[in-house]
Amino acid sequence: MLYNMVKRIAFITLGCKLNYAETSTYERELLKEGFEAVPWSKGADIFLVNTCTVTEHSDKKSRNIIRKLHRQNPEAMIFVTGCYAQLKKAEIEAIEGVTCVFGATEKSRIVPTILSMAEGEEPGDMSAPVFFPAYSSGERTRSFLKVQDGCDYKCHYCTVPYARGESRNIPISQIIPQAEAIASEGIKEIVLTGVNTGDFGKSTGETFFELIRQLNEVEGIERYRISSIEPNLLTEEMIDWITSGTKFLPHYHIPLQSGCDTILREMGRRYDTAAFAHKIQYIREKTEVPGGPKVFFGIDVIVGFPGETDELFMETYSFLRDVVKPAFIHIFPYSRRAGTPAASRKDQVQDCVKTKRVQMLEDLCARLHQEFIESNKGVKEKVLFESTDRKGMMEGYTGNYIRVARPYDPEMIGTVADIIL
Repeated sequence: MLYNMVKRIAFITLGCKLNYAETSTYERELLKEGFEAVPWSKGADIFLVNTCTVTEHSDKKSRNIIRKLHRQNPEAMIFVTGCYAQLKKAEIEAIEGVTCVFGATEKSRIVPTILSMAEGEEPGDMSAPVFFPAYSSGERTRSFLKVQDGCDYKCHYCTVPYARGESRNIPISQIIPQAEAIASEGIKEIVLTGVNTGDFGKSTGETFFELIRQLNEVEGIERYRISSIEPNLLTEEMIDWITSGTKFLPHYHIPLQSGCDTILREMGRRYDTAAFAHKIQYIREKTEVPGGPKVFFGIDVIVGFPGETDELFMETYSFLRDVVKPAFIHIFPYSRRAGTPAASRKDQVQDCVKTKRVQMLEDLCARLHQEFIESNKGVKEKVLFESTDRKGMMEGYTGNYIRVARPYDPEMIGTVADIIL
């Protein structure tokens, strides 16, 4: 151990599962060096905050947490990374109490810098490789494995390409050992994560399809989920393979953003509603059989994009209700982000209108989710049970992402069991 006394460190993660995987990797490496992880509410010598910038509210939340940490722990060192740190580095550095800020290309320097500064030394060279490999650990059932970073799409509302940089990845030959390491911990399920996950291979001349076929061969991993994939990158060839009896589950998280072709064009999206509807229908035809499980579709939707009239919003509402019929809708009120094409438009939608539309979609989501649950009743499924004891009960998820509870039994943790829904 390098330290005269054990350093207590707390980790705060905001935003997506990709951030969660990266934070888990920082924690794993620092624990190896003798640090003690503690809840941030208990106080610590060092804090590492992994920020999000998907909306203006996300920026504000990050700032508030940093200020609160400093007020409660004025002598502690505070390190900040994540998308907000990349976009507004100077703004964060100006917050009282911040020790060091790491942008998108500096993530590989986080652990070495914390090690140096915990010893009272100055940080070394901040240049680093452009891809930071990461996966989550510490639980016995599921791990989030980062396979891709960055985005080249430049959608008109989004700052993520500026925060995360261009699409990039490490080779498949370096990802497979990470999956094997996850399997060696007894973890049965991997969720593949990235900023634009299906765009894997841009920097190595490989494809996402090649990646998932090789991951399917990793011994010890029984189930895979894809955290999110653009509809234009989920090919019919890939769907045919996934539905042919692989370890990949009937659970698809696909960003729609709008069910109106006019708005999709103005967002700069790369498909129309007809193509999206065809993809959903194709997956259902290839996956679902009479008396079998239904496919879980999680769909992202933005409401209140500039120029979205009541009539155009209702096109989205009807498309979701009558055509897509997802199991869940992830609803985001449009957030005006400086530097994006949509931010300069004069036809911004009032916040009160966005709030009303969010509520309409939340009500629709609740109804569609209940219909999805009802459609699966009596169906035989497999559940991977998790370790958390929730008042004498344990929970797990079916392949199509239905949460199931049963009396707590330690022998069932991390096992895949057959049930009737």
